[in-house]
Amino acid sequence: MKVLVPVKRVLDYNLKVRVKPDGSGVDLSNLKMSINPFCEIAVEEAVRMKEGGGGHAKDAATEVIAVSIGPEQAQETIRNALAIGADRGILVKADGEVEPLAVAKILKAVIEAEKPDLVILGKQAIDDDSNQVGQMLAALLDWPQATFASKIVLHAGKATVTREVDGGLQTLDVELPAIVTTDLRLNEPRYASLPNIMKAKKKPIDVKTPADFGVDTAPRIKVLKTAEPGKRSGGIKVKSAAELVGKLKEAGVL
Repeated sequence: MKVLVPVKRVLDYNLKVRVKPDGSGVDLSNLKMSINPFCEIAVEEAVRMKEGGGGHAKDAATEVIAVSIGPEQAQETIRNALAIGADRGILVKADGEVEPLAVAKILKAVIEAEKPDLVILGKQAIDDDSNQVGQMLAALLDWPQATFASKIVLHAGKATVTREVDGGLQTLDVELPAIVTTDLRLNEPRYASLPNIMKAKKKPIDVKTPADFGVDTAPRIKVLKTAEPGKRSGGIKVKSAAELVGKLKEAGVL
C-alpha cells in the first residue's frame, strides 16, 4: 500500500510572529522554519503504517511519499519527513504564498501520477490556519474523507477513523483510496535519530513546478493589511454575583 503525505514549511511554533512595520505581512527574515506540527503527525502515522501499524500486517504501507509545495528551502522540510521514515520526496517548487485551492489542485495532479492508496495530511497549517486543503482535495478527487482523525485502523481495503467532533468522538469507515486529516491526539511524532538523518540526505527528492501539472498559482485573495491583535486590558474584581451579572450585561454578554 502506498501512502502520500503532504508537508508544509512554516515558521517554527516556538517563535513569536512579528508583523512588518508597513503592515504588508508577517516578517520571516532570519527566523527558523520547521515542518508544520500537524504534517509531522501525518508523517509519523504513515511511517507507523509502514512498520506494520495498520490493522494487520497485510495492511501495512509499503512506501511513504512526502510532498511539499513551496520554495527551494522546502527541501529541508521534506528531509525532515524522510528522516522520520518516509521513502522519497517530491518538491513542487513555487515562490510566494500558494493558496489552499491551488495547493489542492497541485496535490490532485501529484496523486493522479503517483496513485496512492491513502493520503494523510495535517488538518491545518499553523501559519494560516485555513483548514481547507484536505476537504478541497477530497472534493476534487471525489474521494471519501475523514477529518480530525485521532485514530486510524486499516483493514480489508478500508480505514476505520475515529475523529474528534464537538460532541465527542465519531467513528467512520471509509473505502480506500481516501483522504484523512490528522488531529493532535493521533500520535506523538518520534525524534529522528542521527543515522536516519544521515540516511535522509541520500533519499531521492524529485523537483517539479506547478506548470508541470498545469496549475495556475496566481493568488485569488488580496491581503489588504496585517496587524497584531490588540492588547488585552486587565480584569476587574466584583463583590457579588449581582455585580457580575451587571458587568456582563454592560459588556453585551447577557
